[in-house]
Amino acid sequence: MAQHEAAQQLNDRRREKDLLGEAWVPHKAYYGIQTQRAQENFDLSGIKLSLFPQLIKALALVKMACAKTNNQLELLDDTKTDAIMAAGKALLAGQYHDQFIIDMIQGGAGTSTNMNANEVMANIGLESMGHQRGEYAHLHPNNDVNMSQSTNDAYPTAVRLSILLKHSDLVKALASLRDSFAAKGEEFADIIKMGRTQLQDAVPMTLGQEFQSFASTLGEDIKLIDGLSELLKEVNLGGTAIGTGINTDPEYARLAVGHLSQLSGFEFKRATDLVEASSDMGAFVLFSGMLKRLAVKLSKIANDLRMLSMGPRCGLNEINLPAQQPGSSIMPGKINPVIPEAVNQVAYQVIGNDIAITMAAEAGQLQLNAMEPLIAYNVLESIRMLTQAMDMFRNRCVRGITANRDRCQELVDMSIGVITAVVPYIGYENSTRIAKNALETGRGVLELIREEALMSEEELNEVLKPANMIRPQRRRLAANAAKIA
Repeated sequence: MAQHEAAQQLNDRRREKDLLGEAWVPHKAYYGIQTQRAQENFDLSGIKLSLFPQLIKALALVKMACAKTNNQLELLDDTKTDAIMAAGKALLAGQYHDQFIIDMIQGGAGTSTNMNANEVMANIGLESMGHQRGEYAHLHPNNDVNMSQSTNDAYPTAVRLSILLKHSDLVKALASLRDSFAAKGEEFADIIKMGRTQLQDAVPMTLGQEFQSFASTLGEDIKLIDGLSELLKEVNLGGTAIGTGINTDPEYARLAVGHLSQLSGFEFKRATDLVEASSDMGAFVLFSGMLKRLAVKLSKIANDLRMLSMGPRCGLNEINLPAQQPGSSIMPGKINPVIPEAVNQVAYQVIGNDIAITMAAEAGQLQLNAMEPLIAYNVLESIRMLTQAMDMFRNRCVRGITANRDRCQELVDMSIGVITAVVPYIGYENSTRIAKNALETGRGVLELIREEALMSEEELNEVLKPANMIRPQRRRLAANAAKIA
């Protein structure tokens, strides 16, 4: 029985070798010995490559472009090229992604990720050729799948492409959230409320203006994020180890970038200085900075919504956020603003990711930045979290917000801030005195103005029309000279 079990275990494994020697690999695995070593070495974040399908697809596209180029240059025969292309198409279709088992955070400047792709594509290709997994004499991970490449040009190119592949989801989520706030701006266009500066009463505005401002600030970032994505289309593919292009044909870099553009649908261009491009992470720093900017804006909006809805009876309570779940295990009836709170936390994580990206970009030495796996992980994770957070924000919060019209009007009527609207008619000194008196006595500003006959009822009614308090108006100050004096 023991001999049978031992024989079965041998049948379930295959023997592979690399620079460090030999090791057993599960026979069913499409990855190989180098991937297995990396899995054993790097158990850090628990976040595997398979969580980011865009990165896997980007790696496949890079390998496919390189295979087509090597075939065009008569360096790779048709049979091997077809096998690599078939493997790439399978990965693009979402197959075999569970074979990408390495932690996103890893040493080696991405070599483990590159070899994970090389080994998986080699073994998928071997099966399509009628061979067993691990029979690398017929299609080799390094000699064939990685031909004319180094991790140092294939991996950075794939990372850039993966961001571009995910980029459209981010922009779509951002545009949809902007549109939802704009729709609320129209819905609340006639609701007068108090604006606030430094958490103190300021001057009247409409609730619609407030929500439209949320839409406007998010709309600014759509164009900026789109524009920054162009920086990611400059790649160092063909530079191999340090940008000199060692082990490649003189025409290889130009052809490989062209094939990658054709396969991916993005217009890539070869960096003018491949040595510089192999170590510089500036594009990622800029793009991450833009993600941080968006996170800051989302967090500010989430904070505003939480303040505007606070109460319901002992706070501002100008708006109602849709209830999503009970808010307390001890306080019956309590509903918390859980969706904006979750948006806040995503924003803080993205801001932290940006700091990590900045430090990793600075940490490159000489002709390579070995910290790029951390950069790739954090940029992709920031995009993923922001996209999901904005969809959640829109679907579970913004769409269902309602306004408390009477409460908004009540706060306007109680506010000292309306005094600003009459300054051009009675002067700053009179206005200051009236405001101070109102604060000390608890009486209304309008009541005191009427008592002193500083303005007629007709003038007050005209000035205090909602339409006249929320936008610039032409006034004749000369007619009020006596009151101001």
